[in-house]
Amino acid sequence: MAGIMLRSTAFNDHDLLPGRFSRDGGNVSPPLQWAEVPDSTRELVLLVEDPDAGRTPFLHWLVTGIDPASGGTDEGAVPVGGREWPNDFGETGWSGPHPPQGEEAHRYFFRLYALDRELELPATPHAPDVHRALAGQEIASGTTVGTFYR
Repeated sequence: MAGIMLRSTAFNDHDLLPGRFSRDGGNVSPPLQWAEVPDSTRELVLLVEDPDAGRTPFLHWLVTGIDPASGGTDEGAVPVGGREWPNDFGETGWSGPHPPQGEEAHRYFFRLYALDRELELPATPHAPDVHRALAGQEIASGTTVGTFYR
């Protein structure tokens, strides 16, 4: 599978996310940039999850229908063409990191998937639902990881 370059100008891969992106801070989504999206891409899907939150990954942000030619998104913005879905806080859109106080840093995986067809999801998907829907559908992907603790 091809690789998409995914990065942020606000943090480096596997580094601490600035507090303004957390639920206790400004609770704004970080800026993201991507490149090397295959020409056959019909839509991009952005999934942000915390695999350290418990038995199943905690969904912080899910955006589908992103314009493949967009190249990224600004801080606090919805990617061009994107539809935001409910997260595991029960809110639509971005909800930043909020791990239990005193725990080791949690990891926040920002994953961008290129699809050659529209993704089909249940009305209120959780991270495992998204992974099941994506299985075998993605033609390329990219990942960057931020960490956060309180």
